[in-house]
Amino acid sequence: MTDTPHTPPPTAAAHRERPFTRDLGRWEKERTRALRTGHVRDPTCSAACELVLIHERTLWGWFAWTVPGDGSAPEIPHQIGVLTPGATRLQRLAPRWLTRRPAQRIAVASVPGTLRFTTAAITLISVLAGLFALRHGAPLDVALPAMLLAPLLAKRLPGRLDAKARHQVRMVEGATACRYLQRLAILQTSLVQAATDSSRHELRRSAEVGQGVLWDAAGLLHNWDTRSVSADFIARERLMLQLVHQAAQILERMADDSRPGADQAPRPGRPLGLYPSALRPRTARTARRAPNPPLQKGTSS
Repeated sequence: MTDTPHTPPPTAAAHRERPFTRDLGRWEKERTRALRTGHVRDPTCSAACELVLIHERTLWGWFAWTVPGDGSAPEIPHQIGVLTPGATRLQRLAPRWLTRRPAQRIAVASVPGTLRFTTAAITLISVLAGLFALRHGAPLDVALPAMLLAPLLAKRLPGRLDAKARHQVRMVEGATACRYLQRLAILQTSLVQAATDSSRHELRRSAEVGQGVLWDAAGLLHNWDTRSVSADFIARERLMLQLVHQAAQILERMADDSRPGADQAPRPGRPLGLYPSALRPRTARTARRAPNPPLQKGTSS
């Protein structure tokens, strides 16, 4: 059976990657911290459970992983965030801000609910600073507004910054949507890694184009159900695979040119050999025998 517009191209086992594949010790460290400080996923969890998330930041965005209660590593991210293409240095701070650790909160007897620890600390500091300034002759009409505005800014500013940062990223949630975007994200990771390790313009350009493809795919999965955008998503996955093929060919030529006697010895014709094992393309015969399953209906939030 040949590929059809509704049959995803083969991506091998890319969707079976695990968290922090380049630093396995990092996952154990983060998992230990999560078990100590937050609620992990177990059979008793409901939709209202606020699970602790472990964020794996990348140059293109991030994976957000839950922590299974049985000690295993998750296979599908809980959330994937994609940074806008061509982001400036300031815009690149958005993923780091949005994936910061949850604010510590404290209960105050005279205040309903809880307060952020930072808000309480800034309030105390502003009061002490205002009293110190008044004692040393500062005008009351200057010191008092500063004492009142500092806690207000500390309370409102994080929410304003969250809203502004969200304009620079597209976030996809839901098992079905994340499963398919994860495949493209892993391919983009390989492109970014190749561009980072080399000064070749072609590799940097491939990573830039891949970022745009990943951004578009995140928009499709964020706004529509997976079945209605299956053809558009598959087209983007094919383009991403082509970019990975081209990058692998460039790396292959660079490796051949760096060998002693490369100018004299002819390059033997051989298949691309620089794919990660999870990204190595299948042959046409293998693809016909074992096509990937069609996209399943689902929604993303």
